[in-house]
Amino acid sequence: MSPWTDALGFAYQPVVNLCTSSVVALEVLARPEHSGVLSRARRDPGVDADLAARAVRAAARAGVLLPLHVNVFAATVAAPPRLAPLCRAVRETGRRPCEITVDLVPPYAPVVSSALLAGVAELREAGFRVCADGVGEGDLPLRLLTRLAPDLVKLDRVLIADLPRDVSARAAVAALRELCDGLGALLAVEGVETERQCAAAREAGAQLAQGNLFAPAARRPATGIRRPGAAARPVGPGPRGPRIAQFVQPAALLPLTVSAGQVRTLLTGSPGVAGVVLVDAEGVPVRAVHRDRFLLSLSGRYGHALYADRPAARLADRPRTVRADATAWEVLDVVAADEWSRTADDVAVVDASGRCVGVVHLADVVRALAESRVEEAARLNPLTRLPGSDTVNAEVNRRIAQGRPFALSWLDIDGFKQVNDGAGFAAGDELIRAVGRALAEAAAGREAVRVGHIGGDDFLVLTDADGPEGPAPVAAAVLDVPWSAGELPVTLSLATVVCPPGGLPDHHRAAACLAPLKKAAKALRGANWVVGGPDPARQEVRRGRPVPQAGRPPAAGAPAVPDTACRAATGC
Repeated sequence: MSPWTDALGFAYQPVVNLCTSSVVALEVLARPEHSGVLSRARRDPGVDADLAARAVRAAARAGVLLPLHVNVFAATVAAPPRLAPLCRAVRETGRRPCEITVDLVPPYAPVVSSALLAGVAELREAGFRVCADGVGEGDLPLRLLTRLAPDLVKLDRVLIADLPRDVSARAAVAALRELCDGLGALLAVEGVETERQCAAAREAGAQLAQGNLFAPAARRPATGIRRPGAAARPVGPGPRGPRIAQFVQPAALLPLTVSAGQVRTLLTGSPGVAGVVLVDAEGVPVRAVHRDRFLLSLSGRYGHALYADRPAARLADRPRTVRADATAWEVLDVVAADEWSRTADDVAVVDASGRCVGVVHLADVVRALAESRVEEAARLNPLTRLPGSDTVNAEVNRRIAQGRPFALSWLDIDGFKQVNDGAGFAAGDELIRAVGRALAEAAAGREAVRVGHIGGDDFLVLTDADGPEGPAPVAAAVLDVPWSAGELPVTLSLATVVCPPGGLPDHHRAAACLAPLKKAAKALRGANWVVGGPDPARQEVRRGRPVPQAGRPPAAGAPAVPDTACRAATGC
């Protein structure tokens, strides 16, 4: 036995779900009395693997039932026999690998990437979850991060410290959230100390968090945490609502062969457990036990005598399951298709291999969808029912982070004040609504097109850079129409900036590039369209004709700029 083992202790810190404000796991942290132990583990994969195994056994002795996060150096995962001691400890303590997340800790530079990827593949094959830890301060290359495709990405506390007042740090967190969505991973932040840090991390897209704000690392495992005052806001792209992975709670898992008496003991000893999932040897859900129905069956006349020593599966139901990459609306579809008597039952969440990784409570899903709908309604312009600029700006930032080319257009009504003065504000409002409807119809069925109403007579349109979902179809939909307010003819001006990958840093710069293009469009007569790129010196007039200078009428027969087929702007 190593001489340091008698002086080795462990501390536990909760991992908190920011959407549900609940503890979803405990990170087990080695607390040796001699500081050299961790340095030795960094140099010796055998010592590090032994530490990971001891962490799991310590949690078992402490009676921890929640899923665990165990820290392991990247070099240990890359070195055969890798984590064989951890696998033995999980098996001997009655845990399942899917309840253990292996947090890969830097450094990565000395590690052979192919060996690390092979080690991670073995962990996944065994059923373990994988987390990339220390991102933002460590030496994990972006390419390696994408190839690892972790289940969870943890941002280092250094990035979180100045998050409330550092715009660039918030942009970095938001970009990493976009990357995590693409990888199918969750985004976690460490070192959350204040309410402002928590709110900033949540607004930037973080889904899980750790830090002294919730609970410090302690020798005695605890699930009681301090809940921040700000309401959690689930974030999820797309029309199908937030991803269900944001609401996953730890599942009470028992083997399919367990008796009804054993299930009763678990339920009566854990008032917070709403149900139990009975799984086979591979961790795949086979039956589901609902707390109230199960206990009611046992408490009835002769119920205990009839069922206590028999398999609990006899009093269980068919499990309702969803994949971990499902959305909230898909969960509701599963619930709606089942019996009404089971509306309140938990839904088991399974991974790609069908193994149970947790459950979701229907109340959390319904609340999140209701909040998202309320927030969505609050962002809509009351006149056109189109989203405001924030929605389009967020999508611009998302496409910049993804390296996608795009075109951002600014549309407004020429001389709108004169329209209101001449035709009345009611006619002006109806004109704005009509333009909004035309834009919405042009965007319908086009996945890449987003339309926003900034306010007044100004609109934003985000499209692909070119092609069938580029700006040309939208331009034709609004510029080919003979608009009028009352009996007054009206024209529209359209300015478009076409942005190649890496051309702009964020939506602020895109808006700045639009300003001179809009000014150029306003200098033209009739329905007009000016296209440019990030370089303000390069502009192309697609529609419209110059306004005659005072005292100099246009030359007889001078043609307007023709309505040509849309093409990429010069320089883009």
